[in-house]
Amino acid sequence: MIDIRPFDTLGAANHGWLDARHHFSFASYHNPDRMAWGRIRVWNDDTIAAKSGFPPHPHNDMEIVTFVRKGAISHKDSMGNEGRTAAGDVQVMSAGTGVTHAEYNLEDEETQLFQIWILTDKVGAKPSWDMREFPKASREGGFEVLASGDEAADTLHINADAQIAAAKLEQGQSATWQADPARHQYLVATGGRVRVNGQDANPRDGIAVTGEAAITVEALEDAELVLVDSR
Repeated sequence: MIDIRPFDTLGAANHGWLDARHHFSFASYHNPDRMAWGRIRVWNDDTIAAKSGFPPHPHNDMEIVTFVRKGAISHKDSMGNEGRTAAGDVQVMSAGTGVTHAEYNLEDEETQLFQIWILTDKVGAKPSWDMREFPKASREGGFEVLASGDEAADTLHINADAQIAAAKLEQGQSATWQADPARHQYLVATGGRVRVNGQDANPRDGIAVTGEAAITVEALEDAELVLVDSR
């Protein structure tokens, strides 16, 4: 099953400094048909104005992945971690028993990012944060796994049975993700239109997939893809 969720049907909240789109029910947006997808609970498409951001606020027992698409986000938390994650790179936070963090756009341009929440498999774990600069060439023409629950993998680690992957395709290229039909995949493309197992999607549409043994994405235009595969 493939369910294309057009961008203009997503939840929306414009706070001036923050223009947010919600793929799943979040804050004041409630859609009983879009509460989660497998273990994926939140996928927010955020545009943050220059010199603004999220002040300190708490989380617990959630795996939070931030994929920066444009600009950069600067992180600071109650564990003493600080870092700047730039476009194309990823940060992860396992909130565990509890953590307070702030996320600011300290740049002179707007920042665009996906913030993704995945339900944790380790309730009450010790909280942690990490980020990584990924070589962009490794995701050109195919998927690269950026974060996962596999401790043996050379990825950022999260406490969830999930993988977060990205790909960059030029017009006419395709990439295939080998999927387990029993799992749930959610995919968003930016920059251009794509075709997913024969179904067309526009930039920033949500693409919910389950029951498929493989997901083939064809780039109808140059596009960057972010995919989450979870149980």
